[in-house]
Amino acid sequence: MKTPSLAADIVLLFQGKLVLIRRKNPPYQGFYALPGGFVEIGETVESAAVREAKEETGLDARILDLIGVYSDPVRDPRGHMVSIAYLAEGSGQMASGSDATSAKIFPLDSLPHLAFDHRKIIEDAMGLMQKRQREQCERSV
Repeated sequence: MKTPSLAADIVLLFQGKLVLIRRKNPPYQGFYALPGGFVEIGETVESAAVREAKEETGLDARILDLIGVYSDPVRDPRGHMVSIAYLAEGSGQMASGSDATSAKIFPLDSLPHLAFDHRKIIEDAMGLMQKRQREQCERSV
């Protein structure tokens, strides 16, 4: 029986901007993407997201919230990949590594063309951030 592969993606905020990596390998080689990758056997999805962020950007990630689950069977040309996406804050020294040729920060209102369905994930993260801000304002009133 074949089943989908499981991945974790992370919308990583650093210095008030979004961290993206430039993909080293196909598919979408050379395109910008969210840090992320496959969940290893015996690893939680949250741990995989934090590990991938560290491997690909050099940053330590602190997960803030779950953005969502992305399961469209055609979201990845390699096959059916289900990704669980998290919103996180990064700290430390940024440096590309592993599957990334570079890591760079971008303002949320000025993003390059992105691989996979990562623009959708970022849009969902922005909606989540706006909701979190509204709730914070309501609590402080």
